[in-house]
Amino acid sequence: MVENLAQYPASLRIDYPDKPRDKASVAFRIFMAIPIAIILSMISGGVNQYTVDKITYSWGGTGGIVVLAVAAMILFRQKYPRWWYDWNLALTRFSTRVGAYFALLRDEYPSTDEEQSVHLEVAYPDAKKDLVRWMPLVKWFLAIPHYVVLAFLSIAAVVCTIIAWFAILFTGKHPRGLFDFVVGVMRWGVRVSAYAVLLTTDRYPPFSLDS
Repeated sequence: MVENLAQYPASLRIDYPDKPRDKASVAFRIFMAIPIAIILSMISGGVNQYTVDKITYSWGGTGGIVVLAVAAMILFRQKYPRWWYDWNLALTRFSTRVGAYFALLRDEYPSTDEEQSVHLEVAYPDAKKDLVRWMPLVKWFLAIPHYVVLAFLSIAAVVCTIIAWFAILFTGKHPRGLFDFVVGVMRWGVRVSAYAVLLTTDRYPPFSLDS
């Protein structure tokens, strides 16, 4: 358990929209998000592959978050290549912007590279000092309690998003309590991801929605 949440090496903050919401964008958000969701899926993992002259190509995908290779590098070399970290962080930020847009937290269309109003930070680790080489072998197991809790919280977040959809259409505003709860669930997920997927920290994530 982390005593000081502000010091946890992964954080997420999403600016609360202080202007009247775009009701048309909110009303048809599920359709408007399709193009950027397709782009995200194309870089999150190649499914359709073909081979020419014994060289395999992937239509759309680069493999998504680098997990197994990072785990192996930490285990055998106790090293986390910086460019792997940069790719994982950039893809995590992009997917979080798409998630925030889909969850009605923001109205600006998700950028593939600009931070916009979704501020996600994951500290780059000193693998030799900060990471125990055998921990990637057990983190997936240790994180199971978090995944169980997040499964229920995610259902609640979906319900909050549906309620917010109606609220925005009728009032033009996103109820602050619902906004903070959904952001809190996403923040919790980011911390668990940093621990068990991105493998950037060995500090066990807190069971908390707070920033």
